[in-house]
Amino acid sequence: MNRRITRGAVVRLGLVALLVLAAPTAGDIGSCGQALEDLDPVKFFAEKRQIDCQHCQDCELQSKTCVSACAGLGQNEFPEGCYPLVHDGEVCLHALRDASCDEYAPYVADLAPQAPTECNFCAPAERPGGAP
Repeated sequence: MNRRITRGAVVRLGLVALLVLAAPTAGDIGSCGQALEDLDPVKFFAEKRQIDCQHCQDCELQSKTCVSACAGLGQNEFPEGCYPLVHDGEVCLHALRDASCDEYAPYVADLAPQAPTECNFCAPAERPGGAP
């Protein structure tokens, strides 16, 4: 059985490969077609405080974080070496807005507060061997 590969088959295969392999990945373009833009920490934390305060009031949560958020006080800078993108902040704020009262309570807890995974964009990278 002698099969010949035609020039047309090679060209078609090349075009398919070009279309599939040359496309940028979502992270290469800032995801969802957004340009890469650093997240403004002052704007981000101001909006996060508003969301925290609203959830604290709506869910009748009481903590130092709730008091600070409703007073407009708190963090205004990301940790050193942390440079999240606008898209990262949007995803985080969306997750906070959509959280139920049961989900939100640990976010504003006085002892060992947690954050939704969407908001862990400044978590330290693990070193080889599993230690942070």
